[in-house]
Amino acid sequence: MIGTEVPTPGGAHERLEGVAVTTTADLTSTLAVHAERFAAEGLDDAWRRVRGVVVQPGVEFGHAEVVDFDPAGAHALSQAILEWPDLVFEAHSTDYQTPAAYRALVAGHFAILKVGPALTFAMREALFALAAIAAEAPCIEAPDLDAVVERAMLDEPRYWRAYYPGDPAEQRFARRYSLSDRIRYYWGVPAVAATLESLFAALEAHPLPLPLISQYLPDAHRAVRVGQLAPEPRALVRWHIEGVLDAYARACQDTAADAPERVSL
Repeated sequence: MIGTEVPTPGGAHERLEGVAVTTTADLTSTLAVHAERFAAEGLDDAWRRVRGVVVQPGVEFGHAEVVDFDPAGAHALSQAILEWPDLVFEAHSTDYQTPAAYRALVAGHFAILKVGPALTFAMREALFALAAIAAEAPCIEAPDLDAVVERAMLDEPRYWRAYYPGDPAEQRFARRYSLSDRIRYYWGVPAVAATLESLFAALEAHPLPLPLISQYLPDAHRAVRVGQLAPEPRALVRWHIEGVLDAYARACQDTAADAPERVSL
């Protein structure tokens, strides 16, 4: 895998209005420079094993916005890769795109779609949903997950402070809900991990009320109702994360043909 157009890890820090697509001239130049350098170093055999090049198809996400893929805007780039039949594109920051966008990306030869925060964001959604279920359900006593995570992030701000500008209220909102999901660095903090285990234990000790699963995890509720998913807290979290991966899987025809159908949303 080669390429130089690697975006900011974890999403953009500033508000986004759009993203420039890699030009065909830059693609040609990148491939030519790499080929020449490989040859100069006597690495012709390694060059023959190159299978992908990193480009920017025009997708990105910030704290609260997503730049969606525009197939028309990337058409010239998509066609340009046909000059190198052994290569495909790798696209970074494809988190939070729509299922239609993933299909269009794959059709445009962006065959390697990198995803990161969208998965941990989905996990955070599910964990917060479980905490809300515990708070609303009768006879379930569980720790305050939100308070414990917030305290951990305030005690050790190095993973989020440089990413989340604004006043205290804006920063608190970002710590919980930003699409860059800097909260992901705190689930392994001992106090947070222990709180999660206590939350799971409290929820596993009682049947989860179906109305509350419907309220906070409606997609999972539909799967529970048809017997596709057990109404168990850890299973609900996994299902919610798999929903993100499912959109990627179904963008690839071969994978989609073998993938079990999820409940229609």
